[in-house]
Amino acid sequence: MQGNYLASKNLKSARDQMSYDDVEIEDMEWNEKLQAFTYPCPCGDLFQITKEELRLGEEIARCPSCSLYITVIYNTEDFADSNRKNKNIEPPKRQPVAVT
Repeated sequence: MQGNYLASKNLKSARDQMSYDDVEIEDMEWNEKLQAFTYPCPCGDLFQITKEELRLGEEIARCPSCSLYITVIYNTEDFADSNRKNKNIEPPKRQPVAVT
């Protein structure tokens, strides 16, 4: 069991070391033209992540001009698809109708 803990700890550490920064979604800007949340990259371009990627649980915003990426911190419930939220709700039960 200790091996699994160490492996997951090392994986998290590796991801954190490769990510340029952790950025909260509130610190990003919505770019209407790109249809994505953006954050300035040191190379001069913008890290980008779309609402659809956030809905799917993605947390990595990539820069299209270089190899850097950031980890986006956000509440997944804020971007959950409303259809998925309603899937657990049962439809109303149908009442039998007598035909004479």
